[in-house]
Amino acid sequence: MKITYDPEKDILQIVLADKPVEETAQITPGLILDYDENDHLVGLELRKASKAMDNPYSIAYLVGEADLNKPRPTVRE
Repeated sequence: MKITYDPEKDILQIVLADKPVEETAQITPGLILDYDENDHLVGLELRKASKAMDNPYSIAYLVGEADLNKPRPTVRE
């Protein structure tokens, strides 16, 4: 996985798999998903990232099983 943030464009990109992108879909304004030839998600792009998260430079991740019963963090509008 590769995560990059471009502060000039205010875009956060997350590449999940190093595969060619076959299809791109805008899910909501500012959220773009990339799929490979087998329709597997290979990446995503978040535009206006600084408005959607507190700090696009800060990344937290969990290794192991997630507790899906915990409330999700809120996103700034």
